[in-house]
Amino acid sequence: MSSLPAERLMEESTAAEAISAPRRGFMARVLVDAFSRTGARAGAVWIVIVTIGAVLAPFIASSHPYVMRENGKLSFPLFRHLHPVDIVLPAAGIAALVLMLKRNLSMGKSLALVLWVSAVVGAATTWPSFPAYFHDSLMDLFGRAFAWILIIGFALVLLATIVAVPFFLTRRSVVITGSLLMPVVIWVLVFPVRPPVTVVYSKYREDTQAKLIQWAIYAPIPYSPSDRMNDLGDTSFLPPGKAHWMGTEYNGADVFSRMIHACRIALAIGLISTGIARLIGIVIGGIMGYFVGRIDILGMRLIEVFEAIPTLFLLITFVAFYGRNLYAMMVIIGITGWTSTARFIRAEFLRLRNQDFVQAAIASGLPLTSVLFKHMLPNGVTPVLVTTSFGIASAILYESTLSFLGLGLIDEPSWGQILNQARGVGASFVWWIAIFPGAAIFLTVLAYNLIGESLRDALDPKLRKAE
Repeated sequence: MSSLPAERLMEESTAAEAISAPRRGFMARVLVDAFSRTGARAGAVWIVIVTIGAVLAPFIASSHPYVMRENGKLSFPLFRHLHPVDIVLPAAGIAALVLMLKRNLSMGKSLALVLWVSAVVGAATTWPSFPAYFHDSLMDLFGRAFAWILIIGFALVLLATIVAVPFFLTRRSVVITGSLLMPVVIWVLVFPVRPPVTVVYSKYREDTQAKLIQWAIYAPIPYSPSDRMNDLGDTSFLPPGKAHWMGTEYNGADVFSRMIHACRIALAIGLISTGIARLIGIVIGGIMGYFVGRIDILGMRLIEVFEAIPTLFLLITFVAFYGRNLYAMMVIIGITGWTSTARFIRAEFLRLRNQDFVQAAIASGLPLTSVLFKHMLPNGVTPVLVTTSFGIASAILYESTLSFLGLGLIDEPSWGQILNQARGVGASFVWWIAIFPGAAIFLTVLAYNLIGESLRDALDPKLRKAE
C-alpha cells in the first residue's frame, strides 16, 4: 500500500507532461511517422544527394577554374560563365536552409528573408570583378598574405550577413521595406548575367602548358558536361580511372560531369510536371466532390478520357511533330497525370462536404473558394502526398525513356541520353555508361517509391492500430 501514492504521483506527472507537451498536427504526425521508417530515410538521403547535385552542378563539375592568375592578373572564369539559373538555384537553396532553421518566422519575414538571401547570393556570384580588383589593390598596398586575409574575412562577413540579418527583422516596417526593395535588387543583379556565347574549354589547358596561367583552382570534377577535350586526342569511351572517375562517353565528354548536370533535368521534370498535375487534379477533384450531381458525372467522364491517353506515345508524337522542348514535355506529363489526384480529392471532399465545420463555414457566408480551399482542402489533401511521390518517379521515367530513344534534349545532358550511348559503336557494349546512369535512374525512382510507400503506410489507420 505504501507504493500507491508513488504510482499515483507518476501517473499525474505523466498526464501533466502529456497535456503541456506541444501537440503535432495531423500532417506533421504523418510525416514524422513516414520518415521514421528506414526505407523513407534512405530514399530521402538519395533525393538530397540528387538535389545538391542539381543546385551546385556548375560549382561541382566545370572546366572553368574558380579563380586563376593569368599574366599576373587575378580572374574568376567560373563566375563569369554562370547562367541566371546557376545563381537562382543556390540562392533558393540557401534561403530554404535558413527558413528551416528559423521556422517560426511570419510570412512577411520569411518573404523578406528569401529576397535578402537571393540578393546577397546574386551579388556575390554576379560581380566577381570586385574581389579581383580588391585583391590586386590590397596586394599592392599590404602584400599577398594580408590581402588574402582581408578577402577571406570579407567572405566570412558576407556569409554571416546572409544568415544573421533576417533573424533581426523584428519591426514591421523593415519587413515591408525589404520585401518591396529586394525584387528590384534581384532584377538588377541576376538579369545582367550574360555568359559568353562561344566557350573554348581547351584554352585553360593550353595556357597552363604554355605557363601563361601561374596557378588555378578548379572544381572537384574539372570538366564541363560539354567539354569534349578534342585537344587531348581521342578521348571517347575511356574507361573509369583517375582522370575520369566514371569514364567518358562517345563524344569524349566526362560521364561524371554529365551525370551531375543531368540531376537538374531529373529534378525539374519530376517536380514541375507533378506540380502541374496535382494543381489540376486538386481543382477538378474538389469541384467534383463538392457539387456532385451532373458536375461529378461530367468530371468522371473527363477523368476516363484522360486516363485513356497513353502519355508516352503522346510525348513521342509531340516530339516528332514539334521538336524537343523540355517545358512542353513537363506540360504534357502534367495534363495527363492529374486523374489519380482528382479521384483522391473527390473522395475526400465527398466525405467532408457534410461535416459540421464545412456547414458552419457555408452558413457563415464564406465565399466558395474559401470553403473549398481553406477549410476542406487542408483536411483532405494528405493522401495526395502518396500519389505525388509516385508521380515524380513516373515523370523521371518518361523523360529517361524519351532520351534513351534519342527523342530527348540534345544540348542538355540527361541520364537517359547517357544510357543511350552504352551500346557503343557497332556491336560493342560500354559497361560503365550502362551502369552509372542506369543506377541513377533506378535509385531515384526507388527513392521516390520508398517515400510514397512509407507515406501510404503512415496514412493507413489499420497499420497505425497494429503498431
